[in-house]
Amino acid sequence: MNKNNYCVIMAGGIGSRFWPMSRTSQPKQFIDILGTGETLIQQTVNRFLKICPVENIYIVTNEIYKELVKEQVPALSYDQILCEPARRNTAPCIAYANYKILERNPEAVIVVAPSDHIILKETVFTEVIVSALQAAAENDWLITLGIEPSRPDTGYGYIQFDRKIGDKRDTRIKKVKTFTEKPELKIAEKFVQSGDFLWNAGIFVWSLKSIQKAFETHLVEVDDIFKAGMGIYNTPKEQRFIESAYSVCRNVSIDYGVMEKAENVYVLSSDFGWSDLGTWGSLYAIRKKDENENSIVGKNVMTYDTQNCVINVKGDKLVVLQGLDDYIVVDEDNVLLICKKPDEQNIRQFVNDVRTEKGDQFI
Repeated sequence: MNKNNYCVIMAGGIGSRFWPMSRTSQPKQFIDILGTGETLIQQTVNRFLKICPVENIYIVTNEIYKELVKEQVPALSYDQILCEPARRNTAPCIAYANYKILERNPEAVIVVAPSDHIILKETVFTEVIVSALQAAAENDWLITLGIEPSRPDTGYGYIQFDRKIGDKRDTRIKKVKTFTEKPELKIAEKFVQSGDFLWNAGIFVWSLKSIQKAFETHLVEVDDIFKAGMGIYNTPKEQRFIESAYSVCRNVSIDYGVMEKAENVYVLSSDFGWSDLGTWGSLYAIRKKDENENSIVGKNVMTYDTQNCVINVKGDKLVVLQGLDDYIVVDEDNVLLICKKPDEQNIRQFVNDVRTEKGDQFI
């Protein structure tokens, strides 16, 4: 196993689109959503243990989840759990991790991945990441993983690639031409028909030297904030410095701040059974269904004239449903959600309204 391989797992989100199962106190990355016996973050860490040593894995999360991370991933030291005092999107958390790793290994090659994605083809995924790490070690490239689209989905970002420019060793790696955020359906249909577009998986691979240079070029104001902590990282003074840094750092994504601006961005086209598990609908798509196309989790759920539903019931509660078609039904602690599956984008608004009208005890 290459000692220069590192992994940064982003685990700071609250998963509001999976409310009410995902709560502020325990977001979806800390939940066994698929019923496998492992939470999503545990699955993610175990996935990357095949690629890099455990001491080279870092998890970036909100400070309120520090003990939850340690409980679920006890093999990591507290020094490997990077605690953000505020949510500032993906660029600051990557900059923070960069400088943590720089203190240990300037020759590092890093994969950055979310903590809550589903990978169904683990062996293929490992091979793809290893190939991307090798390409990043040998070239000054910022590599992102692209998923071959199976449908014109408007919920994903798209990456257009140049068929003529790429890696001679791994022909799946092509130079990126454009990024497009969540297009309208007609545009998504054209993208898929062209064959030149991939879904943006939000998984990145680069050498530390390349991503540092990219920050210095495209996000210098963010880089300067974290560069000021050199000599403080991995010491008892680190957390106090980070609290100060985050208080002045702007909210910016790595996609907008770096990837859409840099000239040396490449994409590795792949198919490893990926889902970003962003919504109840995406969970429904990968779960087993009964003879009426219902995906049911619950010990005592009875359905009549009900089909195409995703149903989650906690504990032993008896739930009887009649006459529902294409609904989300979630009973979780003190909340019952019943929502049309095509309208699941409204769940975030429901969460905001509940917080305003009923308080945080339901969120």
